[in-house]
Amino acid sequence: MLLANLTLASVMVALTVLTHFWGLMLLIRVVSGGGTRLRAHESKNRAALIILLGVFGVFALHTVEIWLYALLYELLGETADFDQALYFSTTTFSALGLGDVVLSPRWRILSAIEAANGVILFAWSTAFLMTLTRQLKVLEHDWFDKEA
Repeated sequence: MLLANLTLASVMVALTVLTHFWGLMLLIRVVSGGGTRLRAHESKNRAALIILLGVFGVFALHTVEIWLYALLYELLGETADFDQALYFSTTTFSALGLGDVVLSPRWRILSAIEAANGVILFAWSTAFLMTLTRQLKVLEHDWFDKEA
């Protein structure tokens, strides 16, 4: 059963990483204006909208990834219904892991790997949002004495 867990988990990690990669590529295209100049540096409101779009875009990517795991748990018959699978996947993917819904011992390794997968994808999203914020140069501040 360990081999089945690791194989299925590897497929899911690959699927979610590719989903995240292509989703971020699309999001970059959208927030960059699709080739047109957005001139975010000219308006803080425009920059705020771009950041908001980035945050909602990343949130949408994570939602898709969570739903993919929920669909898998439903297909494996590990939850009573899809609502429970979605709840379990959300708490697992976010590494919250409340424990009020658990998988059978047969697929527990899969859920542990989902948690690790979620942590990595959240970190990647954080890096993306930090880069986006840095590119917009909206929140910059001169923290150090210029003479030094």
